[in-house]
Amino acid sequence: MKLFDLTGKVAIVTGSSRGIGRAIAELFAEAGAKVVISARNQEPCDEVVSAIRAKGGEAMTVTARISDQSQLENLVAKTREAWGRIDILVCNAAINPHYGSIADMNDQVFERMMTNNVLSNLWLSKLVGPEMRERREGSIIYIVSIGGLKASTVIGMYGVTKAADIALCRSLAAEWGQDGVRVNCIAPGLIVTDFARALYENPERRAAREAATPLRRLGQPEDIAGAALLLASPAGAYITGQTIVVDGGTMIV
Repeated sequence: MKLFDLTGKVAIVTGSSRGIGRAIAELFAEAGAKVVISARNQEPCDEVVSAIRAKGGEAMTVTARISDQSQLENLVAKTREAWGRIDILVCNAAINPHYGSIADMNDQVFERMMTNNVLSNLWLSKLVGPEMRERREGSIIYIVSIGGLKASTVIGMYGVTKAADIALCRSLAAEWGQDGVRVNCIAPGLIVTDFARALYENPERRAAREAATPLRRLGQPEDIAGAALLLASPAGAYITGQTIVVDGGTMIV
């Protein structure tokens, strides 16, 4: 199990008050990491912190809006004040306010989505990158989507932002690999979370999606957490610049 041991590591996980982010944060804590729970609102973050502490883990809350660069700077600063370092960054928080044709989307929504889903990841990576490069060790993980790997007439713009994240990941991995910093993406399929509820809450649509998935079920947040632990831990020490698809086989059929 040493391959998956995060003892002594410090991890920031954005959007970790629920869903995929929470599952990742809780698994990291079980693996021994000190975890910063971050989202927009204090109370749900504190609930996750309490749950982690109840199991003997270490966690704290630092709220932040990912669209606000100063709040992300505070997130990183508060983490360093408390625990002295940052070893793992998981950029999970994102928005998807537009469903339907990209042609029907206005410029304001485009800019908002690009800021939240792409630019915020670059801001955070630039904030934690220097110390990781100096130590010659670190793992940065972007939670993207299979929407960034294929076309969609429903969540096309969301896919555009995730495709940009994949490209950003590859470029940073190439730039920082010589300094021991790994940058990777996880591309989930349809996961049962509040964020994706619009895609599965219709029973007929859900049944059709499950039937079209080789594993015949939708994903759960814990399915993504396992992949994140691989990429954050020594088990993933030779993986960088990659996008790991976790979709129950949807992309192979």
